[in-house]
Amino acid sequence: MSGDALIIAIFFVTLANILRYFSSLRALLSMMREANPLLYQQMHRGNNNFFSSQGDISRQKRLYHYIRSQEYLHHHDDAFIAKCNKVRHLFILSTALVLALVVSLFFVAFAGL
Repeated sequence: MSGDALIIAIFFVTLANILRYFSSLRALLSMMREANPLLYQQMHRGNNNFFSSQGDISRQKRLYHYIRSQEYLHHHDDAFIAKCNKVRHLFILSTALVLALVVSLFFVAFAGL
């Protein structure tokens, strides 16, 4: 197997998982409207640009810390807890795949694999 094929394969797997992550995150935000209205209000604040580059980074960091610290485990809705777990696991998987892509790029470029 050539190094280029390896990089392309890892790239497409990474891309697919990042898309799954963003899709699950959007579903979590819509589910949050019913399950945790206070947190949803803190995330949305009346505008719909959470994912845009003009979005408020502090809202994104708040959601990141909410999921990273697993504050959702004390929630009463099991479906909401499951969706938060899924988003958390997809984030970890996507981060690991991005690191694997960078490492494979390094090895192909500098080790000549």
